[in-house]
Amino acid sequence: MPVAVVGRAVRETVSGLPRAFWWLWASTLVNRLGAFVATFMALYLTLDRGYSASYAGLVASLHGLGGVVSSLVAGVMTDRFGRRPTLLVAQLSTAGSVALLGFMYDPVAIAAVAFLVGMTSNASRPAVQAMMADIVRPEDRVRAFSLNYWAINLGFAVSSVGAGFVAEFSYLAGFLIEAGMTLVCALVVFAKLPESRPVQAARDTVPAVGLRTVLRDGRFMSVVGLSFLVALVFQQGSVGLPVAMGEAGFTPADYGTAIAVNGVMIVVLQIPVTRFIEHRDPRRLLIVSSVLAGYGFGLTAFAGSVGVFTLTVCVWTLAEIVNAPTQTGLVVRLSPVHGRGRYQGMYTLSWALASLVAPVMSGVVIDRFGAAYLWGLCALVGTVAGFGYALLMRRLPEEGPVREPVRASVPEPRSASPAKEAVVEVTPATVGCGPAPEAAPTPLPAPACTSAATSPSESTSASRTGTTPA
Repeated sequence: MPVAVVGRAVRETVSGLPRAFWWLWASTLVNRLGAFVATFMALYLTLDRGYSASYAGLVASLHGLGGVVSSLVAGVMTDRFGRRPTLLVAQLSTAGSVALLGFMYDPVAIAAVAFLVGMTSNASRPAVQAMMADIVRPEDRVRAFSLNYWAINLGFAVSSVGAGFVAEFSYLAGFLIEAGMTLVCALVVFAKLPESRPVQAARDTVPAVGLRTVLRDGRFMSVVGLSFLVALVFQQGSVGLPVAMGEAGFTPADYGTAIAVNGVMIVVLQIPVTRFIEHRDPRRLLIVSSVLAGYGFGLTAFAGSVGVFTLTVCVWTLAEIVNAPTQTGLVVRLSPVHGRGRYQGMYTLSWALASLVAPVMSGVVIDRFGAAYLWGLCALVGTVAGFGYALLMRRLPEEGPVREPVRASVPEPRSASPAKEAVVEVTPATVGCGPAPEAAPTPLPAPACTSAATSPSESTSASRTGTTPA
């Protein structure tokens, strides 16, 4: 491919996104570059501390449980206190708890702090996703969330290699490096990211959004349930696949070779694939990606060599590249503007629960029935998820041009009280979708959030979907 074509594609991919997005993107990349605990926790506990594999599994489960608890709490905080304060609290708490974990020796203390790390590290996700939905126009959300997902995987790929070298020198150094880089993320948020939470004017007639509102939103909770099924399938790449390959006589290096393709493909293909799917029908994308993920893992039942295992990884990785930004975009599309934090928290909860259930599911199925049954079950679950999306999308209305007010804080004159701030309504073309008010004549169309007129360049056509990886 000519260099000029590649350069033009890169410029088109990164152009048009607000500066605040790039600071948020940089914060995500730095945070993932410092990832250490999630990658080497099991090795740290078994090799460095001398604990059993069972205890390491217990600590991993508590870490995941912390993420489950914080998903909803952080979602409420995001809506009630704002995106920026939630990010600051989450990242400062993560930095402190990760550093503390490196100095723990007692098994009970390690387990308790690991639970705290799981809570704090997962608490930033609803705020990040809500802030991106606030500051990025609907027609750019697929691209923006794909770039963020690309940063997550690029950072994780680099950090995995770097953390391996750090672990050879000192596990404690790894904990301190992650704490330091997370602290850098907090400083970036404090210095560069303004609050993006939309201001709800007194004249607004939209009902208040609480967790009970989210739970009563049947269409959205259907998406959460389907997300849980898809997440169960994708989790098998890190929990079921290594166990199955080990029982088949393959070495850890063989598994590392196969799974490395996942990260490489995401880093190389995420941006070009996003350009291909950016304005395509999300209905078909979610159906196809769910089925492709299920059968990608299903093909593992026929793998007898590292090459074939690698080929199956390629299949479900392609599904992951398509599914991640499209599904997150659907969540934003169904979320009311002033309830994005709670809705994103519930969506994050589906993945946190899957991280708890998937190891148990894979272990039980492999021990009692064999690995072939696990891969057959993955194919079945993927098919069910695809069928569920097909039914759900039949009732999803087309998205039209909408407007919503967004908070823009500007300093008042020096004579004004320092506790006050002027609030100006600006109107980037963002989507204010969600459950319709009970008084609306039909429950299906999402309510439009209106404000002052914007320029024609900010409008979005019905053919462009408001899709946003998280």
